[in-house]
Amino acid sequence: MPLLIATRNAHKLQEIREMLPGIEIVGTDRFPDVPDPEETGMTFEENAAIKALAWAAATGLPALADDSGLEVDALGGAPGIHSARYAGTHGDTAANNTKLLQELAGVAPDKRTARFVCALALAVPGCPVETLRGACEGSILETASGCGGFGYDPLFVPRGYADSFAALPDSVKASISHRAEAFKQARTCWATQLATIATS
Repeated sequence: MPLLIATRNAHKLQEIREMLPGIEIVGTDRFPDVPDPEETGMTFEENAAIKALAWAAATGLPALADDSGLEVDALGGAPGIHSARYAGTHGDTAANNTKLLQELAGVAPDKRTARFVCALALAVPGCPVETLRGACEGSILETASGCGGFGYDPLFVPRGYADSFAALPDSVKASISHRAEAFKQARTCWATQLATIATS
């Protein structure tokens, strides 16, 4: 039985495939007529659960949804659940990064602490939805650095490193990111469910 990953983000889909070896992964492109659910939650966990439940109900497949974003302490946790549309248009990375730098203009380096957060929700038809969270602590640069990654990666330096996510090798990011941490937990906490999916 395949596991449906409830995202239209190709970058996330590829990362998740690599983090769940041995499981057949399918994307939402298999179901072009299924609309995306409205994300009305107030937390990452709530939005992840909304997506997982909606896609599981629409397809009959077990569905795993990711809801992730950036929390900046000096901005009271913003952009938070609005990370993808911080500047107004969903997925406009350049505008989002520009707005973030503008909002942090004049904030001292030691006050630019932040974290990437990833909430996962697993919805298996007939079972209660389950959620968990992973995080990667770090800080926000004053100017973008690096050509890799996506989203806010050029502005985020993980704790203990000198380079941004966009400048670090993919292998390093894959081992320390918020999504990596969430999937480490998933492989332990949801081991039974994932094994059942993989062998069905």
